[in-house]
Amino acid sequence: MYKPVPTQISCARAWLAAASSVVASNNESYNVVIDVANPTQFDTVDNKIISLNDVFLRKYGAQPIVTVANTIFPQSLYEKHGYPDFIDEYLGDFEKFHHESRNWGRYFERMCRSRTGKDGGSYRPISRLIEKLSKQNDSPQPFKAAYELATYDADLDSKPFRNRPCLSFLSFKRHPVDGLLLTAVYRNHTYITRCLGNLIGLGRLMAFVAKESRLKVGSLTVISTHAEIDTGGWGIVKARELISEAKHILDTRCEMKNAGVN
Repeated sequence: MYKPVPTQISCARAWLAAASSVVASNNESYNVVIDVANPTQFDTVDNKIISLNDVFLRKYGAQPIVTVANTIFPQSLYEKHGYPDFIDEYLGDFEKFHHESRNWGRYFERMCRSRTGKDGGSYRPISRLIEKLSKQNDSPQPFKAAYELATYDADLDSKPFRNRPCLSFLSFKRHPVDGLLLTAVYRNHTYITRCLGNLIGLGRLMAFVAKESRLKVGSLTVISTHAEIDTGGWGIVKARELISEAKHILDTRCEMKNAGVN
């Protein structure tokens, strides 16, 4: 059982296509496959759809798009401090404000959390991933499928039923033509409060890894093994209206383009 969504050119359009598909399946689906051709692309239509979603979330007291995206990649810290210094800044801030008794943490923290290798030395998974990708740049036959990141931690996550990370796994690939590809697997995906912010955050993560590995950004594929149109404090009618308004933005732009209006 799976539900493929036609490839979209941007994160905003991919969110709209996926959300529309899940709505049509009585607001819930399994193994929804989202594909974004250019996860770092944003045009006027994309920005309007993002703004529409963001205003909706803020109205009902949900986390705004930027907050959701930052759980996957802290863009402003990266731009301010650069790699690898921004990771130290991020982890320092995380220790100040995170309380393990209240929540599980953040995705990017799990990507950066120091691990102990077989040699007894410590390493950061995201940094090791970048090193592995970079080392293959001069190889005549670089490895294409050896770059994985797990955000699921069996020691921490196997017992609780709730309040655990929904993003489980990240699989990066080197494509000989398209550059860096990413497939992200979600055990559960709420399409109103999280999906659009997650897509944007994953696109930013890809841009970071690609830049530091000296590769170009390719496509993003997201598999929502369980997807739902979450109703929060707004209900299913308002959720459907949000998706309908976003579709109207896209349809209006398509009509203008067909009429020759820039």
